[in-house]
Amino acid sequence: MRYLIWLPLWLGILGQAAAGGPETVPLPPPHTEGGMPLMQALKARHSSREFAARPLPRQVLSDLLWAANGVNRPDTGKRTAPTAKDMREILVYVITAEGVHLYEPSVHALRRVADGDLRHLAGTQDFVAQAPLNLVYVADLGRMDTSEENQRLYSATDTGFIAQNVYLFCASAGLATVVRGSVDRAPLAAALGLGPQQQIILAQTVGYPKQAK
Repeated sequence: MRYLIWLPLWLGILGQAAAGGPETVPLPPPHTEGGMPLMQALKARHSSREFAARPLPRQVLSDLLWAANGVNRPDTGKRTAPTAKDMREILVYVITAEGVHLYEPSVHALRRVADGDLRHLAGTQDFVAQAPLNLVYVADLGRMDTSEENQRLYSATDTGFIAQNVYLFCASAGLATVVRGSVDRAPLAAALGLGPQQQIILAQTVGYPKQAK
């Protein structure tokens, strides 16, 4: 019930941002208690490519992003997902029908990046443009004080940690998800305004299962 209460407000805030409103959209505090036991979530984890069109409520999105790469130790700023040498180089972009936002873990908020429905740029499969949410994982190589070989290795591995966090959250929350490498990277990078040191690694589609009512 609380998700239904938050949904109109969340859509209104995103709509305001898409219309040139606030640059940063705060997320509600994540629910970090409860959920499915870990072993059950591991058993339930799977990929799905069929999604219902209805958007995720604001609280669900908040919980999902915190699980993906949120701050779980506020005293140090460290995250739910590890990174090599604590470089924290992976950026999580959030693409919905309302626009594109960048998740800011330190303040648990979304920063507006682009307006309009750009979901079709998030992948090459038909379901990508219909699903309510696509996450795009971008490595900011400028944050990585290591060799080029290690940059490739570490950024790919660190992205995998985040994607698995999303898989386990989705299993616990009854959501469908699939991680994807099939992204037309050049036009998507242009839409996201990425710099030369920022590279798209993977994308991940999330939504309710298509058969859910």
